[in-house]
Amino acid sequence: MTERYQLFIGGQWRDSADGRTMPAVNPFNQEVWAQIPVATKGDVADALAAARRAYEGGWRQTSGLERASLIHRLADLIDANAGRLALLETTDNGKVIRETTSQMGYAARVYRFFAGYADKIWGQVIPLDQKGVMDMALREPYGIIAAITAWNSPITLLANKLAPALAAGNCVVVKPSEHASATTLEFAKLVEQAGFPAGVFNVVCGEAEVGKALVDNPQVDKVSFTGSPAVGREIAAMAGRNLRPVTLELGGKSPNIIFADADLDRAVVGALAGIFGATGQTCIAGSRLLVQRPVYEEVVSRLAERAGRIVMGDPRDPATEMGTAANAPQFNRILGFIESAKQDGARLVAGGGRASDGALASGFFVQPTIFADVHNEMGLAREEIFGPVLGIIPFDTEEEAIAIGNDTPYGLAAGIWTQDINRAMRMVHAIRSGVVWVNTYRALAAQGPFGGTKDSGFGRERGEQGLLEFTTTKNVMIDFSGDVRDPFSMKL
Repeated sequence: MTERYQLFIGGQWRDSADGRTMPAVNPFNQEVWAQIPVATKGDVADALAAARRAYEGGWRQTSGLERASLIHRLADLIDANAGRLALLETTDNGKVIRETTSQMGYAARVYRFFAGYADKIWGQVIPLDQKGVMDMALREPYGIIAAITAWNSPITLLANKLAPALAAGNCVVVKPSEHASATTLEFAKLVEQAGFPAGVFNVVCGEAEVGKALVDNPQVDKVSFTGSPAVGREIAAMAGRNLRPVTLELGGKSPNIIFADADLDRAVVGALAGIFGATGQTCIAGSRLLVQRPVYEEVVSRLAERAGRIVMGDPRDPATEMGTAANAPQFNRILGFIESAKQDGARLVAGGGRASDGALASGFFVQPTIFADVHNEMGLAREEIFGPVLGIIPFDTEEEAIAIGNDTPYGLAAGIWTQDINRAMRMVHAIRSGVVWVNTYRALAAQGPFGGTKDSGFGRERGEQGLLEFTTTKNVMIDFSGDVRDPFSMKL
């Protein structure tokens, strides 16, 4: 039976104004399993108006303690419904159930982390030069947040935005990706059940025109976007026309660097996790593996052997290690990059095409693919593939690793594998990226700020910095000196 979803606007479930829907397709078997409403421009305007009413009508005056209580209740509901949400997300985007299950627990942790901040958004008292004058910097919510999320991890990406936005006292209108909208709509049921006032959280679905209608509306006070750099540029330009601030969490072409003195057992596992976890469909994928020459061939051989044993199958089966590409366009894009890498002369050591044996035949399965002897000028090393395709690049010296690692338009993440603490610290400071892992990879924490530089975007999610992204500063100066000032001279 096909599930039929509705938009969530102002605390009400409703069809889109013109009744239009789009299919949700299971990438494992290409079956349509749900119908998703496609919002009109009027629906978007209604959602923003509902958010504004909620904000001005009381939400902005709620105490931090009240907000914290609601957010904690929401986290409890996520935990209680984690199994169902994980299964739905796996059905929607093909990510393996063992990961979507852990992601639900992680999302609940993010909400609890920011709930703890809700009653601790403190300002500052600032000492001034003048006597008899007190200065305060207050932190206040922006108001209405437009949040746009990607298809690879809808619930966790939403948590990174919604949890701090709510903790800070904002209202939110979210547009999930048209390729994976169902779990965000299911999540809205939990928001409703938790008891949030109508309009504090709203969901509108659809393709690019819905996102444009949302971002370009002057009712929006801030935009938070996760997606590709190309779309991020459009988002920033649209928001800029209304002089609205933007947080952009975009793509990456992250260097994962293995030195000869590394613990290779751990490093090889980290390299595998960095590119084949989540089928490589993650912005932090360690898609460029830099390996020092003394251990280069050993690492290539070990990775190729392990890649050949990766268990592919139904993402809903806990035994499956790697699922499908999330949708047909992404599937075809990945295969296109593989063919280009072959033509560019990279040495194929594992995979290299579509996986179509037995039960895999009907799904968007790509073989775990590894190319060795890659040069950093190749398209394989320059462009974000967003799939299970690894390029291995040899290097000789630490200086060469730094030069190759930084030679990219992106700057999101990096990995360093070495047992030399001095080298690790030098590399941490030399690599230009927002996140650096040392002797681990693809590890997350609610407390740690996350975000990139260069074409990977700007602003931060998670951690205290992630909370402050959803607040604006108001300065208050109070003169209690009783002095009568010169009206024609600025008081210093």
